[in-house]
Amino acid sequence: MSTPTCLRSALPRLLRRAVPSSFLPQPNALPHNAFRAFHPPLTKRPLPSSPLRQTALRHRRPASSFTSRTRATITRNPISSLAALAAILVGLYGIFKAAETYQRYILASFHAYPEPVAKKLRRALYFTNSDLQPKEAIKYYREALQLAEELGMDPFSDEIIGIKVQVAGLMERTGNWGKAIEVLEILRRDCGAWVEGFGGKSGNEKKRTRVLGKMVQVCVKLGELYGRPEIYEREAAEERLVWAVETVLRERQRRDNLKVRDEDEGPWLSDSEIGAAMEALAHQYEEKDQHYLASPLFLQALSLLGTNSCHSVILMTNLAASLAQQSPRAAAATQQFAQSRSIDSSSAPPSPPASRGAMIENARLWAEKALDIAAHIAPPVRDEECDVGCAVATQHLGEFAEMVGNRTEARRRYEEALGLSRAIGFEEGVEEVSARLRKIKGLT
Repeated sequence: MSTPTCLRSALPRLLRRAVPSSFLPQPNALPHNAFRAFHPPLTKRPLPSSPLRQTALRHRRPASSFTSRTRATITRNPISSLAALAAILVGLYGIFKAAETYQRYILASFHAYPEPVAKKLRRALYFTNSDLQPKEAIKYYREALQLAEELGMDPFSDEIIGIKVQVAGLMERTGNWGKAIEVLEILRRDCGAWVEGFGGKSGNEKKRTRVLGKMVQVCVKLGELYGRPEIYEREAAEERLVWAVETVLRERQRRDNLKVRDEDEGPWLSDSEIGAAMEALAHQYEEKDQHYLASPLFLQALSLLGTNSCHSVILMTNLAASLAQQSPRAAAATQQFAQSRSIDSSSAPPSPPASRGAMIENARLWAEKALDIAAHIAPPVRDEECDVGCAVATQHLGEFAEMVGNRTEARRRYEEALGLSRAIGFEEGVEEVSARLRKIKGLT
């Protein structure tokens, strides 16, 4: 039976944070005696008393009338009045918290910049997040970088690199993928030239670690952008991702061999960041149907991340799909690697697969393990990745059953996956599983 082609990986989503606009100052109040200054003293002359009293009554009546109407409204509708008062108080509290957040987080993020640069960045972020106008935003980003250079800021500081990454992010957000790649490629080359020319000099150890880490992250992002359907330069994507993975492993080995301390050279990339580079390269190999290369990378990423998070559910699900689509010999090598890395060997397949049926069983066990891990993760740790991972793993179990000719089990798993996808609003999963169900119902 032919292998289904609808196995695919679930990817997490991105979120963005908007920057609020600044508050306008309030006009100053008039002095207490301002009214008296504009009016000369009244001349004493006799006036009728009744009109005076009527005028005074007319001036007092609105306040008295408003108060009485308010009391009457509260008396007639006490619950509605209390609800309105509560809504007003909640609104005031929200305004206060927004102002506090603006002061604490937004303004604080600009403290690392000189004020002229920070002023330009605030305008750039306004036209990036609050009122999207790419041309205006790029103008202010460019002016901020020019001012930073004039003021002598380090071009390889986190602050300046962050501005350039923000520009690339704006280009990506507006669908200008080529420009985003161009910005990041220039940044990659500049960082590489500094590491090559100055990274080995005494006193630059910590800066070298930081700049090299930024290069790795930029290359991972470039791999993602080159792999987009709008660009689809797979060779360039693979080249950037291979360099990123080789660099993180080579640098980690160097630090281990020399027993480098973080206090001496600064901290290297975290396990999760290294795992992200490996996972990105694994997805690149998947798209080229080189599953024998993707599987070991998924396993290495899993060994770095651990098996107690929602993202580990995604990794196990992707690993199961990759194993089911490769040759038995490659699957056996992958399983031997898993056992050598001690990745939960108690639940992994116990022996190297010797046939295609054993290979599919190997993949099934990883999918079952993904479901078991997800079942034991509770909120607030549990997030959307767990839910999507469960739906995808269940669909894969249906596909594995279909591969070995068990259509009854396949149909049961597909129906379960369809229910999960609908429950979490996973439209892509609904479409794929529905298509599988229609096909299998036509065969039974």
